[in-house]
Amino acid sequence: MAIVSIPDPEKEITLGISSCLLGQKVRYNGGHKRSSFCVNTLDRFFHFEPVCPEMAIGLGTPREPIRLVGELAEPQETKNLQLMSSSDPKKALKIRVVGTETASLDVTDALEKFGHEKAATLKGISGYVLMQKSPSCGMERVKVYHENGHPLGESSPGAYAKVLMEEKPLLPVEEEGRLHDPVLCENFFTRVYTYHRWQTMVLQKPSYKTLGNFHSTHKYMLMAHYPQGYKELGQIVAKGRQLPLEELLDEYFTHFMQALKRRANRKSHTNAMMHILGYVKKTVDSKERNQFLTLVEEYRQQMVPLIAPMTMLRHFVENHGSDYIKSQTYLNPHPDQLGLRNQI
Repeated sequence: MAIVSIPDPEKEITLGISSCLLGQKVRYNGGHKRSSFCVNTLDRFFHFEPVCPEMAIGLGTPREPIRLVGELAEPQETKNLQLMSSSDPKKALKIRVVGTETASLDVTDALEKFGHEKAATLKGISGYVLMQKSPSCGMERVKVYHENGHPLGESSPGAYAKVLMEEKPLLPVEEEGRLHDPVLCENFFTRVYTYHRWQTMVLQKPSYKTLGNFHSTHKYMLMAHYPQGYKELGQIVAKGRQLPLEELLDEYFTHFMQALKRRANRKSHTNAMMHILGYVKKTVDSKERNQFLTLVEEYRQQMVPLIAPMTMLRHFVENHGSDYIKSQTYLNPHPDQLGLRNQI
């Protein structure tokens, strides 16, 4: 029997990405950090908007490496402060980005300025993949050093990444290294595709009605990530015309993306699937229903991945479900070809 290949979906979504992850030779030593996952897998599904902030501010390649250098500062010194991770919340860290050999090479202001400028132009992206441990692009846990080069024992986001995330706090952002964790990877791309749906379903034709439709179709996705979130967000939707539309949309989507950032787990996925089963169980014969319940229990006990019970549930919904339950994005949050639910 011939094997039928399933074509990849059209590339509708653009991701910002650190240029070195695509194999571009932009690193300080003239090299790159080519990611096979980004180049061989993600490239089939997404357009990329590559960015190297260090090259963009004119450092060139090869170049002197840079690092984060910090010192304790008074909390009232607000410029370039990063809260300490120590037990004393009154302590703060003043961070600069300087050359590892030439202390006078200070690119802090240039990286921050570029971060503000780039964030303003990246209007069409739905997510961003950053290079870990980079003093410019690291999302978190980038080492901070004393001026003498000894580790300070603290960490911070890279200078460019910090500004980017402050300017676009709802944009899904992740480091390439963390995408090798199946749970983190699935959560990130769930947020990416949802962010894109918000951009296309709601923001292109904003109205109170489209907000209500968006909320309705994401009920079980919210249940899987943050069970009480659907009710809380419903209270925001219920404000309706009491608020100006733009204000209502901003409030709703802020809370929505915060809810989605919570990682779904086996218990919450099981709960969401069982609720969906309730819409079709009277029309599914007992043998198939018991097979599904067995798969759900095997999933809950970590014997099979999520895709196993989910495939059967989608079959039930396709054959017996109402338009409402068929519209639930939780059933198809991202393309199956990405294989994200095969690993969790």
